Amino acid sequence: MSIKDKSLAASPTSNNRRNFIAGAGALASTAILGGLPTIGRAQALGYQLLETPVLTRNPERIEILEFFWFGCPHCNAFEPTINAWKKTKPEDVDFIREAPALNPAWETHSRIFYAAEALGITEKMFDQTFNEIHQNGNRLRSPKAAGSFIEDLDIGVSAEDYMKAMQNFSVQNSLQRSEKLARDSRVSGVPSILINGKYITSASLAGGNDGIINVMNQLIEVERKAS
Repeated sequence: MSIKDKSLAASPTSNNRRNFIAGAGALASTAILGGLPTIGRAQALGYQLLETPVLTRNPERIEILEFFWFGCPHCNAFEPTINAWKKTKPEDVDFIREAPALNPAWETHSRIFYAAEALGITEKMFDQTFNEIHQNGNRLRSPKAAGSFIEDLDIGVSAEDYMKAMQNFSVQNSLQRSEKLARDSRVSGVPSILINGKYITSASLAGGNDGIINVMNQLIEVERKAS
C-alpha cells in the first residue's frame, strides 16, 4: 500500500513527516561492482538496487527485512506467504520486521508493534493483531483500544502497562530508527522487502507475493556467493 493512498491521509504533523519519502526514486545509475546486474536489469528481474546500501544488524549474516503496517490489507494478505517462507528460511539468514509510520495515520499501529517488541510479546500478538484489524474490524486506532485488545489476549500484559509501553522512550527511539531506515531504503509503500541492505522488492516489482519470495531467494543466493 502506498503512503499516498488518500483514504489514509491525515493532517500533517511536521515538515519531516510530510517530506518523509522525498527522493524515493533515487537509485543507482551505474553497474554494481562485482558483476551484479545493472539497475535496468535489476528492475526487469523484480527488484531495485539502492544507490547507497544501508547497514544491516549483523554483517556476518544475510538479512531479510520486511517493512509493514498492521492496517495495510496488502500486508495482511502477504503475511501467510512470508510466514511460510520464514519457517523454512536458510540458517544463514535473519528475518526482521520494521513498522515505520510512513503516514501520520499509521503511528498508533507502529507503536503497537514496537511496544510489543519492548515487552517481548511480539510472537504472541503479531498475527492476532492483523486478524483483529482485518477480520474482526477493530481498527485499533487509539492506545486505549490497543491496550484493551492486548489485555484480552491474556498474554500477561495489562491494558495500562501496554499503553504506558506505547509511549516509552525505547518505543519512540524504535519509531524514529525505523523511519530513517525506510527513508534510507527508499521505501514508498508496504509491504516492501529489503534484502541485505542492498535491494528492495515488492509485489508490484516482483509480480505478486510469490514473486517476492522468488526474488528474495535469488538474491540470498547472490549475497551468499558474494560473501
